[in-house]
Amino acid sequence: MSRSSFAKVAAVGGVLCASLLAGVSAQAASFKFAGPLDAYTLDPHAVSNTLIFAILSNVYEPLVRRGADLKIEPALATSWKQIDDGWRFELRKGVKFADGSDFNADDVVFSFNRAKAGGVKSNLATIASAVKVDDYTVDLKTTGIDPIVPFEIVNWFIMDKEWSEKNNTVQPGSADNKTETFANRNVNGTGPYRIASRDPGVKIEFEKNPTWWDKLTGNVDKATFFVIPNNATRVSALISGEVDMIDSLPAQDTQRVAADPNLKVQAGPDLRTVYIQPDVARDELQFSDVKGKNPFKDIRVRQAMQLAIDIEGIKQKVMRGYSVPVGLPIAKEVNGFDPVLGEPTKPDVDKAKALMAEAGYKDGFAVTLDCTNDRFMGDEATCLAIAQSLARINIKVEPRAQTTGKWAQQINPPGYNTSLAMLGYSPSTYDAHLFLSSIVATRDPKSGRGTFNIGGFSDEKLDDLITKIQNEKDPTARNALLKQAMTRLKETAGFIPLHQLNILWGVKKNVDVVQPADLGFPLRYYVVK
Repeated sequence: MSRSSFAKVAAVGGVLCASLLAGVSAQAASFKFAGPLDAYTLDPHAVSNTLIFAILSNVYEPLVRRGADLKIEPALATSWKQIDDGWRFELRKGVKFADGSDFNADDVVFSFNRAKAGGVKSNLATIASAVKVDDYTVDLKTTGIDPIVPFEIVNWFIMDKEWSEKNNTVQPGSADNKTETFANRNVNGTGPYRIASRDPGVKIEFEKNPTWWDKLTGNVDKATFFVIPNNATRVSALISGEVDMIDSLPAQDTQRVAADPNLKVQAGPDLRTVYIQPDVARDELQFSDVKGKNPFKDIRVRQAMQLAIDIEGIKQKVMRGYSVPVGLPIAKEVNGFDPVLGEPTKPDVDKAKALMAEAGYKDGFAVTLDCTNDRFMGDEATCLAIAQSLARINIKVEPRAQTTGKWAQQINPPGYNTSLAMLGYSPSTYDAHLFLSSIVATRDPKSGRGTFNIGGFSDEKLDDLITKIQNEKDPTARNALLKQAMTRLKETAGFIPLHQLNILWGVKKNVDVVQPADLGFPLRYYVVK
């Protein structure tokens, strides 16, 4: 697929102030913002986590980044081209890490090998190796053709090889955060900011990196991110002026914030789609009253669940209109979304009950649903609403709502300790292949495919299509393969889609911010007037 077509898809998701692109001459300013979650690790290769990427993208840099308009642009690489067995990247000269050491090809090769051993390896699943050509040229060798490598590596951050070796952090921390390294609490990037201090669970303080190779478009030289899990407290901090912006503005508080003459509501499409995924891998569920078998292995049970959940009702009653019900577990802005396949499933309780009876579960069963209570808008309330919907077909759901940190340690690899989980995913490539390769594909620890396939879903036809999509250069043929994959995904009912979220921020009127659909906080563009 061409760069221009991907940029067109990506641009839909951004909210952009023209003044930011044109540059500003405002006096340097400090900026304070708050969100419900902490970046529970500062290790850029430990886990593929949206918030962690959002925080670390201000400190570490990829070879290729997205601009304020969400178009792909050079970062640590100045140019790239496709070669016979992969992609060649020409690296930027004169770049220094925050500790003063020089950036070069050795750091790219090291960062590739480190990332492939960590929780972000699914983002690099199609790349077999990184080869140093010279000090400022690197080849990324792919297992197939893979025409979208530049779009897949925007969240692969480059670390300093010497710093990592010196501090005994050559291996990444674990995705569940149980294995810590020096990089878990310390950073050394090439980006526009440094982390001046961090109080885990409380705040992260940023300061401008005076040696950054690029120039800030905004005027923020210091920023503080506060972790405020309680919604009411977070909103109060905005209204009282303690912070300039809050992430995850509760839908019920939008009118209150909009009515304040000093504040504004900034809302836009979120690439993240929320879905539930049952464990279809184990022969007996871990958290259920069904013994000796797994009801989720029966497609009729999964189809019945999809027919029983009232996602339109969740939109109106739980999300207060700030969600978009979907029939696929990818957002409408993602390349590969098909509007016909993406039509939400209409509830049909009678049909769902009939399917349950056919499968031998007329009287239902009990199961635990693992969800978060602080990760995204309305997550715990959505979890409770799902339980109410499934009760109509005698599936007795016990919601287990936890903080994201505890939830992630439980459900993430290597354990995948869940029987039914509510999940959310935002493909940074704006392309469905990343979702398919990292979440839908059969788990393959060696290649990294299927790393975050929490329910252990496996389908040979989909695996074959995922490989073909990776290797197809022609955009038309590739899109046809994506449609086949999405059709098959819907038929198998291994993933039960709920809705696409909206991003809701509360912002002071004297602040201009960029609100990317991939949930980033690009401080380099922010302007405080």
